Amino acid sequence: VADDLLALGTAQGVWVYQDQPAVGHKLEPKGRHDACFMPRTHHITGDIRIHDVAFANGELWIVNTRFSCLATLDGRHSFVPRWRPPFISALAAEDRCHLNGLTLVDGDIRYVSALGVTDEAGGWRDHKAAGGVVLEVPSGEVVLGGLSMPHSPRYHDGRLWILESGKGTLGVADLAAGTVETIAHLPGFTRGLAFAGPYAFVGLSQVREHVFGGIPLTEELDQRVCGVWAVDTRTGEVVGYLRFDGAVQEIYDVQLLAGRRWPEIAEPGADLVSGSFVLSADALAETKGDG
Repeated sequence: VADDLLALGTAQGVWVYQDQPAVGHKLEPKGRHDACFMPRTHHITGDIRIHDVAFANGELWIVNTRFSCLATLDGRHSFVPRWRPPFISALAAEDRCHLNGLTLVDGDIRYVSALGVTDEAGGWRDHKAAGGVVLEVPSGEVVLGGLSMPHSPRYHDGRLWILESGKGTLGVADLAAGTVETIAHLPGFTRGLAFAGPYAFVGLSQVREHVFGGIPLTEELDQRVCGVWAVDTRTGEVVGYLRFDGAVQEIYDVQLLAGRRWPEIAEPGADLVSGSFVLSADALAETKGDG
């Protein structure tokens, strides 16, 4: 999420939505919706196993997990590789290190997470319990090691936060010492992290045993849950949660829509999309109709 844009990575591409508040004002109940995100562009990447996406200095970057790189998008190619860890010797559709997360510092991509320092197809799987790392960008230096399936690095309030999904934890890094202090243990596979002041909102997923067997979380908890947990980072206390008991079993990311309380997201192909238009100020001046 950045300003009025929302980007969503899918199985074959990236959708970018734009908030059109004027459309939201026309939705029932009238006057309640304060945002309406409308599909604006769709870029086909093919199956590159997109993980984190982020706007950096106005440009959309994606974690291309299958090709072990960070990439951007243009109008002609599936993706444009821009950076890869120094231990990845070549671009290959082999998910060599399971590069998955990224975070910005002062608008630039600064840290990424991966599940292993490996240069073989799927090599991270043999070290998933404690082989995870956080790397600095662009140098590729390992700043944190020995992590259990790290996801969702986030730079907040001057500190780097990380989820060790394999342990079900939220932690904060001491980069000088190369260590992580655990702030909270949660009852699920932690993946997806956002902050509002001192409060962390953490996504929890049930674990797919055939993929994630052999990690600390599956050994410590008989039952794991799916939802979003709110943690006071000052105390580690859980102050609230939203639990999914039905079809939703996994969450990848959590984002906050600051200042929006009742948003709508329009599906591509919906009548709402067919009849709503965004025009420049000059074009609007020449337009007749009821808006």
